[in-house]
Amino acid sequence: MASPGDEQTSEQHASRRRWALQMQQPLPSSTVFDRIAFLVGTASAVWLAVIIAIQGFRYPWSVLLFIPVWAIMAYLVLPRLHRLLSDLYVPDYFFGRTRTADGLLGDPVNLGVDGSAEQLDDVMTRAGWHRADEITAASTWGIIASTLTRRSYPTAPVSPLMLFGRRHDVAYQQEVAGNPKQRHHVRYWHCPPGWLLPGGAKTDWLGAGTYDTDVGLSFFTLQVTHRIDENTDIERDFVVASARDADPAVRVRDLRDFTTGYHSRNGGGDRFITDGHLPILDLTAVPTAGPDPSVPSPDAVPDPEGHGAAALRAVAQTSMRRAPLSTVVAVAVVALGGFIDLVALVVGVLLDAETVAVVTNGDPGAQILLAVVLTFAVALTLAQLVMAWFTLRGGRRSRAVLMVLLAIGVLSTAIEYLNGSVTLGFNGTLLSASLLCLALLALSSESAGAWARRRRRGVAGD
Repeated sequence: MASPGDEQTSEQHASRRRWALQMQQPLPSSTVFDRIAFLVGTASAVWLAVIIAIQGFRYPWSVLLFIPVWAIMAYLVLPRLHRLLSDLYVPDYFFGRTRTADGLLGDPVNLGVDGSAEQLDDVMTRAGWHRADEITAASTWGIIASTLTRRSYPTAPVSPLMLFGRRHDVAYQQEVAGNPKQRHHVRYWHCPPGWLLPGGAKTDWLGAGTYDTDVGLSFFTLQVTHRIDENTDIERDFVVASARDADPAVRVRDLRDFTTGYHSRNGGGDRFITDGHLPILDLTAVPTAGPDPSVPSPDAVPDPEGHGAAALRAVAQTSMRRAPLSTVVAVAVVALGGFIDLVALVVGVLLDAETVAVVTNGDPGAQILLAVVLTFAVALTLAQLVMAWFTLRGGRRSRAVLMVLLAIGVLSTAIEYLNGSVTLGFNGTLLSASLLCLALLALSSESAGAWARRRRRGVAGD
């Protein structure tokens, strides 16, 4: 007869096998659909960037056109290309590094924690750390405004980093002298059930702490981002020291040579160095004052991983009820493009001499063809606007339909350009195509996809 210890060991081994198999499962159909849409959008973005660059050489103020070309390349093209390529050559198993949302290698994993979510949150809060806001349209505008005006934003969002195939569960930060450009920050991920570190050690949480020194351009994507101090061990030790000062019950055990000490670069291109040691904060003896009212009760939240990790993620999901910035931008762009298309259509019908001649004196066949073309254009624009409204309300299927409509619009413009039906200069056609491409890329982003696929009941258009 098997002993309780044997049964527990068997259950842990089964849990690790389930997690390993989950990491090897084929991509869901929704993810495949998003990536196809992203490929269409990426190809369109490259095409439009080339056209804008070519057009720019024809005018004396062409230097201004490098701004939209830079924006398209930095925020639409390069991140998506990195994502595709990194899925091929960056292994998806644990080796002490995080990954950026674009798939690039990110900050080093340099901290571990034993304890519950309540103990972690209690110690970090009493140590003077602030839980970072989720990335939404409001928080994004807040970090931009605070950086430009140098106003304090102690709960400013941090960019998502991935570990175990998911973004961080919670992040904390400390501003330096009220300057949003400079801050201490650390992200935490709850480890999968039964998961062991290399060498067989075990911990409940893994963290990545770095120190932001300034704002600059990413070396790999040219995006505006925070630059980090290269000596990440100093920030790691700062997090440990602040936790120990906050509560004498905090203990530390050190995994020496957890990873080989190395010099490398993170996803923004910043060089960093580390000795490879992994200090693990033991918070299991820390008494807590009770559950945080902002954190849902663990009894009300399914928590197969234990330690309150699901409760912390529920906080993020509560914030995610508001549409992420990518979805808001996509809907706003669709609305703007639809308005421009309808105005251009009306102006074209009323002022274009050939169109007026067909309407007034043309043969019936030409009039029918013109009516069909106009009806299709109006119907496509109205359908995009309706689907954009339902997408903003959280509709999963409406987002998919809208992406198909946007792809049809972009491909139609490309076909008309190739057969000579339209010209792409500094005109409404180029503007409309650019807006369609921008909306398609925004909707096919991971943040927009994750928000649309979250479990939600009673959403119209879903």
